[in-house]
Amino acid sequence: MENEINKAHEEGESAPAEAPQERKIVVPGEVIVSGEDYLPGEGTRKEGQDIRASRYGMAQEFGKVTKVIPLSGAFIPQRNNIVIGTVVDIAFSGWLINIGYASTAFLSLEEFPRYVNKNEMDQHLGIGDIVAAKIWSVKAKGIDLSMKGPGLGKLDGGFTFKVIPSRVPRIIGREGSMISLIKERTNCKLTVGQNGEIWIKGEKIDDEIKARKAVEYVADKVAVSGLTQKMEDWFAENDK
Repeated sequence: MENEINKAHEEGESAPAEAPQERKIVVPGEVIVSGEDYLPGEGTRKEGQDIRASRYGMAQEFGKVTKVIPLSGAFIPQRNNIVIGTVVDIAFSGWLINIGYASTAFLSLEEFPRYVNKNEMDQHLGIGDIVAAKIWSVKAKGIDLSMKGPGLGKLDGGFTFKVIPSRVPRIIGREGSMISLIKERTNCKLTVGQNGEIWIKGEKIDDEIKARKAVEYVADKVAVSGLTQKMEDWFAENDK
């Protein structure tokens, strides 16, 4: 399940035509790249032939498009985001889910993957249960979730912890490379929500602790180049 969820997570974002070519820390107003062929992306603006940063963060070039990914900040829900949340209440027609946002999200019976009798809702999802779901609607009145889709559903066992949401793409890695490395070296199941919630489940507590430390290591060094090799070195040192 967790592999499908992380795949869905990646597909929930607009896939660039080319892989990112460069990463560097920039401040507002700094010129990232110059040339009439370059295009401004999220967190940037174009002045003449210069692409300048509009915020502090990590600059990345995707082909001719440049954007700045913030290194801090709150989670901003968007349609198709994969999120991890906790059931906090059961309503007449669905469940209220805490996804770490200002307002509680709602999972309706219609967006549950199978038929549920209204009198037996707590037998399928109870208060305190952890779920992986997809945001299918963001409105002024609230956020609507769906659990219809590959890998979405209740996450049994394990535990969750939180990282800065903007660092999630680095934790997942290019085409899921980083999260796959952590799974392989810790023998744990991991699911990453775009709201910064991480779910880990392993056969041994020591494995779960190592997986959490590995994720936190990546999150702390999100702007460092050559991070995959540094992660390999980290495992080599901690596996002794």
